[in-house]
Amino acid sequence: MNAPPNPVALVTGARGGIGAEVVVRLRSTGHRVAAVGRDAALLAAVQADAHLAFDTTTPEGAAAAVDACRTEFGTAPALLAHCVGSTLIAPLHRTSAAQYRELMRVNLDSAFYTLQAWVEALRGTGTRGAAVLVSSVVARIGVANHEAIAAAKGGIEALVRSAAATYAPLRVNAVAPGMTETPMTSSMLRLNAMREVAGKQYPLGGIQTAAQVADTVAWLLSDGATRITGQVIAVDGGFTTVRPLVK
Repeated sequence: MNAPPNPVALVTGARGGIGAEVVVRLRSTGHRVAAVGRDAALLAAVQADAHLAFDTTTPEGAAAAVDACRTEFGTAPALLAHCVGSTLIAPLHRTSAAQYRELMRVNLDSAFYTLQAWVEALRGTGTRGAAVLVSSVVARIGVANHEAIAAAKGGIEALVRSAAATYAPLRVNAVAPGMTETPMTSSMLRLNAMREVAGKQYPLGGIQTAAQVADTVAWLLSDGATRITGQVIAVDGGFTTVRPLVK
């Protein structure tokens, strides 16, 4: 008897720090991985089984990415890691309407449309799939000057809970990282003094790596988390739940 083919995973935002590490984790456990990003040339550097250039911030782009994955592997992706995102550090009175709309488009719109396309591809197939979206600690605890991104990520967390209820037994979860070493945060962490101050905010100390966040994403997609759904797992060194001891 032939062994069943390895499960298919779709990773969006695969060129980013967390997305790229999720691709590595999933492929190391035998998954066939389709990496999605907007720039085909840059996406080619990601070590995935398929490279799909689509813009998931539109319903058409998200649906096309899922369809292309199904065409590539002959089956819809049972697993989804949606890692598309951006950030903005600015108070309300310094956030323009254009900045706000762009932040919502990249973060919340892409999450909604991609999850919608993934659910539609699996509805009625009997597949017990799993999806993980990416939130942030700023949606879970008040952090000054993060109003717009907190609103976007808070929407993602609400989306996760509702979708988990609607589409069970499909599992839908999220991770909420704290400050993470990625290309997106490189400008904030470029000076040692800034890095040291940021690291002191976390009870476990220091700045976490994208690989540490990806470990949790991969676990939530695995058979080890088959009783976990509708949850937002903070990967934040204790930032949202405990205060560091000041020495």
